[in-house]
Amino acid sequence: MSEANQKNSGLPNSPSGRSGGDPAPPSENGDGVELQVKRIQEKLQQLLRQRESLLKENSKLKEEIRQLQQAHDSHSDRVEQLQQQVEILRTTKGEMSETEKRVLEKRLGQYIREIDRCIALLSE
Repeated sequence: MSEANQKNSGLPNSPSGRSGGDPAPPSENGDGVELQVKRIQEKLQQLLRQRESLLKENSKLKEEIRQLQQAHDSHSDRVEQLQQQVEILRTTKGEMSETEKRVLEKRLGQYIREIDRCIALLSE
């Protein structure tokens, strides 16, 4: 369909009843421009509504991501706590390998250094 036919139809890609390719008569040029401007305005309004809808969806998805990240962080903290409890239980039962004992001693050393640092900061 030609551009002139689309202008006269009022809707994109709809038949206007005119033979293909015939230019609009001079008396319809003003009406064709008005129809074209009206179509552009309608498309602009549609795009603005679509934009608003996408902005709302984007906002909802960002909030969902934030909530999921918080849940992930919470679960990661819980897993770490449970792993520490498992290590404590192994230590109390004496079921630790030499490697596990060295890792535990290293971690305890780090905790002690961190506690000493905190005490030093508090005494200042």
